[in-house]
Amino acid sequence: MANAQFSATPRTAVGTGNARKIRQSGNVPAVIYGHGRDPQHLALNARDFDKLLSRIAYASTVIELDVGGKRALTLIREIQRHPFKKEIIHVDFQELVAGEKVTVSVPFVFIGIPDGVRNSGGILDQVMHEVSIRVDPAAIPNHVDVDVTELTIGHGFHVGDLKLPEGIEVLDDDDATICVVTAPKAVVEEAPAVEAAVEAPAEPELIRKPKPEEAEGEK
Repeated sequence: MANAQFSATPRTAVGTGNARKIRQSGNVPAVIYGHGRDPQHLALNARDFDKLLSRIAYASTVIELDVGGKRALTLIREIQRHPFKKEIIHVDFQELVAGEKVTVSVPFVFIGIPDGVRNSGGILDQVMHEVSIRVDPAAIPNHVDVDVTELTIGHGFHVGDLKLPEGIEVLDDDDATICVVTAPKAVVEEAPAVEAAVEAPAEPELIRKPKPEEAEGEK
């Protein structure tokens, strides 16, 4: 299970105007919610939170959130960003409860070089990059391995082929294709452009000596 720690500041003022002031001060408004608790409004240091996101797969990382000295295990459920800028404008955390399963998306890690790529020049086409699972928070895997070593051209790896520890429920369809090895694209050589036909030179005008009677008529 991947985990990280982060500190947040509790806040009581809510509303659009207050959220704008929080962002102007270099922080990000956030909320933590969960089963059996009222939503709690927070403020996160924007720079520190960006650093956190740069080093974790946030969708499947358990965040130990320190809020005013009280700790809670959470998952980041939603990150809202400005439509034109990269800045984060709001974050939703879900508090985790022991024994209560959660739904998360876990990334795939592809292992090996497919036989069809190594020996036949094929191409590995990665259709899916993560799988949706339902699992106890304490058993969330960092990633899911996909061994593609034996794949030949025309064959793929499907969700139903995954081997996961007991207690993890896969929510994606078993027939969904994770990856497939495709044949190499044929190289089509372009035919050389047909050179424009060279126009044949016009026949030279025949210059003949006039007959004696024609020369006399011209006088």
